[in-house]
Amino acid sequence: MLKSIRYIIVLIFVLLASCAKRGTITGGLKDTIPPIMTSSFPKNYSKNFTGNVIKLNFDEYVKLKNVNKQLIVSPPMKRQLDILPYTASKEITIKIKDTLLPNTTYSFNFGSSIEDNNEANKLQQFKYVFSTGNYIDSLQLNTKVKDAIDKKVANFVSVMLYDATENYTDSIVYKSVPKYLTSTLDSLKFIKFENLKQGKYKLIALKDANGNNKFDPKTDKIGFQKDFITIPNDTVYEIELFKEELPFKGLKVSQASGSKMILGFEGSSKDVKISVKTKEAEAPFVITQFPKKDSLNIWFKANKGDSLFVNVEKNKFKKQFALKLKDQKKDTLSFSTEFTSDLPLRDQFAIIGSVPLSKFDVSKMKLVNKDAVDVKFTTSYDESNQKLKFIFDKEPLEKYVLKVFPKAITDFYGRINDTLNYKFSTSNSSDYGNLRIKLTNVKRFPVIVELTDKEGKIIASQYSEKETDVSFDLIDPALFTLRLIYDDNKNRVWDTGNYIEQRQAEEVIYYPKEIDVRANWDVEQVFDLK
Repeated sequence: MLKSIRYIIVLIFVLLASCAKRGTITGGLKDTIPPIMTSSFPKNYSKNFTGNVIKLNFDEYVKLKNVNKQLIVSPPMKRQLDILPYTASKEITIKIKDTLLPNTTYSFNFGSSIEDNNEANKLQQFKYVFSTGNYIDSLQLNTKVKDAIDKKVANFVSVMLYDATENYTDSIVYKSVPKYLTSTLDSLKFIKFENLKQGKYKLIALKDANGNNKFDPKTDKIGFQKDFITIPNDTVYEIELFKEELPFKGLKVSQASGSKMILGFEGSSKDVKISVKTKEAEAPFVITQFPKKDSLNIWFKANKGDSLFVNVEKNKFKKQFALKLKDQKKDTLSFSTEFTSDLPLRDQFAIIGSVPLSKFDVSKMKLVNKDAVDVKFTTSYDESNQKLKFIFDKEPLEKYVLKVFPKAITDFYGRINDTLNYKFSTSNSSDYGNLRIKLTNVKRFPVIVELTDKEGKIIASQYSEKETDVSFDLIDPALFTLRLIYDDNKNRVWDTGNYIEQRQAEEVIYYPKEIDVRANWDVEQVFDLK
C-alpha cells in the first residue's frame, strides 16, 4: 500500500511538470493545396454559349498574377478580355468584347496565373472551355518546340495552327491570326493542343516579340512544319525556331569623324558593293567592321566641305546616300593588342590599328625569345578587323619581345608608326587540356564541330569534310558544350532558315552533357549522332 502511494505521488509530479513545460505555437501544417473552382457561370464545357460574361468561383480568396502573359485564348480574340477584380477575391469575372464565331469551341488556358492569396499556391494549367455550337471539339495534337541553334529554348513561344483551306497562302502568317493557339508559357517544352476540330492545318511556332500573333521577321523567331498536317493525328511534331536573316538594306550614312563614316544596315553585309565619290571623282576608301554592331566603318580620303556620294548595292537593294562633310577631328594612328601579357598557345599575337593599315615592312620588325634568339615569323593582315597577325611556332613557358621599328607600318592615310615594343609570354602546356572527339553515325559531310561556353559563345571550332576524329588541343580548362552542324551548303558557317522559301535552318545536334576538360587532361569523348 505504501509503495502504491509513492508511485501515485511521483506520477502526479510528472504530470504537473509536463503541463508546465513551455513550447512554441506552430500554427499547424503549411497549406500547399491550390485553390479549387467550386462553380462557374456558365458551367465549364457549356454548349450553345451566347453571352459575353463568365464568372468563376473558388473555395478561397485568389489573385491573378501575370494573367495578360499567362492566359492563352484559342481561337485568339482581336480585342483583349476584361478580367476582374484586380485584388484578391473568391470570384473572377471575364468580360468578352469580341463577337464570337459560330459553331466554335473556345478554350481559356490560365497557365499558372491563378493562385491563392495567402500561400501563393498556383492552380496550374486551369482551363475554361465552352462552345458556341451544339458540341465541344475534342481532338488533340502533340508538339515539341526546340531552338534551331541554341541549346536552351526561349519561354513563352506561341504554337499555332492555321486552317489550310483552299484560300491558304504562306503569307498568311504576316497578316492574320491563327485558327488555334497555345503556348509553352514559362516552362513547357512539350505542348498539347486540345479541343481541336478535324481538318488540315499549317503548324507554326513563333517567339512573338510584340504579342500580336503575327510574324514580324525583324523581331520574331519562327519555326514551321513544311507539310500540312491532318487532325486527328497521334504524331508528336517537332518545330525548330530560328531567326531569319533579313534582306540587306542600307539604313543611314553618318559622319563619325573627319576621316570616317558609318553605314547602318539590316541583314548581312557580306558581298555588299560600296563606292564613294565626290562631285568630281572617285574617293579612295576602306571598309572595316564596326564591332558588335549592324554597321560598317567607311574610311575615306576627302576634304571638309566636300559632298560625298555613297552608293550601296546588294541583291535587290540599291541606293545612293549623300553626305556633306563637316569640319571634324580626324582619327589618329595608334595601336593596341588583345593580349597584354599572357598569350594562349592556341592564339596568335596581333597588333590592332586604330585606323586601317596599308603597308608593312617585315624587315623593320623583330621577334626574339627570352634568350634574345630571333624567332622566325610571318604576318597576315585582317583588313576587316584592322589586325596585323604575327604567325610563329610558340613554345610553352617562353617569353617573347616584339619590336616594330619606325616606318614598319603605314596606315591608309600615309602615316607611319613610331617604335613599338611588346612583351608577352606563354604558359606551360600542362596548364591546358586536350579534347578528342570521336564522331559516330555521321549522316553526311561536311560538318562543323564547335565547343561553346554556357552562354553559347563559340570557344573553338573545327571543320571536317570526311574525318570522324576531331581534336581540340591546348584549350583552357572549363565545362564545354559540344555541338555538330551539318554544313549542307558547304560555306563553313551555320545558316538559318527562311519561312517564305520554306527552308529550314541547317541541322544542329548537341551532345547531351557538358564536357569537363581540366588542366593537363587528355579527354576522349564519343559523340553518337544517330
